[in-house]
Amino acid sequence: MTNVRSHKGITPELGERNWVDPSSVVIGDVQTGADCSIWPMTVVRGDMHKIRFGDRCNIQDGSVLHITHASSYNPDGYPLILGDDVTVGHKAMLHGCTIGSRVLVGMDSTIMDGAVVEDDVIVGAGCLVPPGKRLESGYLYVGAPAKQARPLTDKERTFFTYTAANYVKLKDEYLAESGS
Repeated sequence: MTNVRSHKGITPELGERNWVDPSSVVIGDVQTGADCSIWPMTVVRGDMHKIRFGDRCNIQDGSVLHITHASSYNPDGYPLILGDDVTVGHKAMLHGCTIGSRVLVGMDSTIMDGAVVEDDVIVGAGCLVPPGKRLESGYLYVGAPAKQARPLTDKERTFFTYTAANYVKLKDEYLAESGS
């Protein structure tokens, strides 16, 4: 796949049963878990720091995933880390942040450098999570800047694994059609 590219001698390592749409690009120090999917027109660029996905992550159309490089300003930089069962909605931007497990990042959201989203969180559509902000487990966050709106319902908590499993099923259909 020419859309999965090495950078400085480091080649992305895709987990078992992954789907990367041919119109997307994955570059450099990127490792994904099993059953992940990267959908059309998405960029996952691990060119100056690492990007790591857990299992069953789906990165939807038009999203941009990048890192914060190490420098005199920020000696360690910030990698981009995603836990298991993470759904990243269309046109989201994740930049040098840490996302826990069972998280839904809403469409057109931006999560900035050094931000931490704990497990079991919904980041509402259009949210801006500022640099260094921590989103506490078990809540819905909305707005720009993101603010805690309310605790998640039991039904919302079941949605994390439901949507991750749904994208695994869809990804498997694409793999079957492509003969992979």
